Amino acid sequence: MQDELNVWLAWLNEHAELQTLVSSAALIFAAWLANWVVKRILVRGLYKVLRNTRENKLQDFGIIRRLSNIVPALVLSIGVNAVPGLPEAAVTVVRNVCGGFIVLTIALAMGALLDIINMMYQRRPDARLHPIKGYLQVVKIVVYAIATILIIATLIDRSPLILLSGLGAMAAVLMLIFQDTLLSLVASVQITSNDLIRVGDWVEMPQLNVDGDVIDIALHTVKVQNWDKTISNIPTKRFISDSFKNWRGMQESGGRRIKRCLYLDQQSVHFLSSEECEHLHRFNLLDEYLSEKRREIDEWNAKLEERGKEPVNTRRITNIGSFRAYVERYLRSHGGIHQSMTLMVRQLSPTADGLPLEIYCFTNTVAWTQYEAIQSDIFDHLLAILPEFGLRVFQHPSGGDMRDWRDSMNDRGAPALHSPQRCQIEKVSTESRTET
Repeated sequence: MQDELNVWLAWLNEHAELQTLVSSAALIFAAWLANWVVKRILVRGLYKVLRNTRENKLQDFGIIRRLSNIVPALVLSIGVNAVPGLPEAAVTVVRNVCGGFIVLTIALAMGALLDIINMMYQRRPDARLHPIKGYLQVVKIVVYAIATILIIATLIDRSPLILLSGLGAMAAVLMLIFQDTLLSLVASVQITSNDLIRVGDWVEMPQLNVDGDVIDIALHTVKVQNWDKTISNIPTKRFISDSFKNWRGMQESGGRRIKRCLYLDQQSVHFLSSEECEHLHRFNLLDEYLSEKRREIDEWNAKLEERGKEPVNTRRITNIGSFRAYVERYLRSHGGIHQSMTLMVRQLSPTADGLPLEIYCFTNTVAWTQYEAIQSDIFDHLLAILPEFGLRVFQHPSGGDMRDWRDSMNDRGAPALHSPQRCQIEKVSTESRTET
């Protein structure tokens, strides 16, 4: 057996080209075998171990699989020198390509490692207060930039310092190319240091049609999920250059503001008669108010002496004042209103649409659906209780109002109104019949 092998090797040495081809094939097979052993045995075995633990993110991000690609590249880089008859240029090309591939693989593995660091950091309870994704992206850019320089230097078989020395002259060009990255980096630092936005904040930017929750803060963009479930990607620098509204203060305060007006018909405002006052005494919320108000007014009017005999010189209770007092006491007793925050019911300047009576208060919840339910419940009650005070809500006449008015005029025997065009037609018809 040994003699036959020696004979075969002697014959192979006599054929240099065939020897080079066989050695190259053997080297490629060795690289394939190393790749198969590492990925099929070592990597799979390691994955099984990690799968039984809680920390299996190395498998999810593929770091181990990327690093396993280094083994066949090392086999080729080291073994190419042992291939006889291979030209020196070919050996250099193979070694340089393998070196560049190893650098690229390590850079990709480091990028995946940074993603794992960000994922593990986001598990912390305070991660949304100080996100580090933007900074990790900067580190990733630096790693990829260094890897690019090393790959180019390896492929051309030159020192990396030669490439770095030429970067000084390209600084202006690089700053122009990476202008957005530099601006985004500065914006990310300012956002984090000034605590402008966090993941989970409700932000509103009307100029960009953005209104929703922040779901991700990266180096270049901030993702906002709008209330219609669409995703808006806003450049990070826009949160420094443009104005926006952050509703975090409202969410942290525990109360959301209600600021809405009831527009009352000013013609329904009047002084209350004795019968109407007795009628309103039925309201538990107004009984004490009316008694105190009546006592205050009686004391005031008693000081007028002779002038107090004229009703125009006396103070009297109004239906709108009583309604305003009722609304305030109703809000004070409402279970959905935050009692420690500002609460008031006030009149605004009269308008052509009626007299605005503004309700200004805060709910004791910031949940959207509960907030709307409380607000609707309050105004449902106020609109329904208005007639008890002799007040009317103002609204512009509609088609139904005009029809009811016309029917009432017809019931009273009043002549129906005609349009100018119809009057003109009837006049012409009458004149024509007269001439005939």
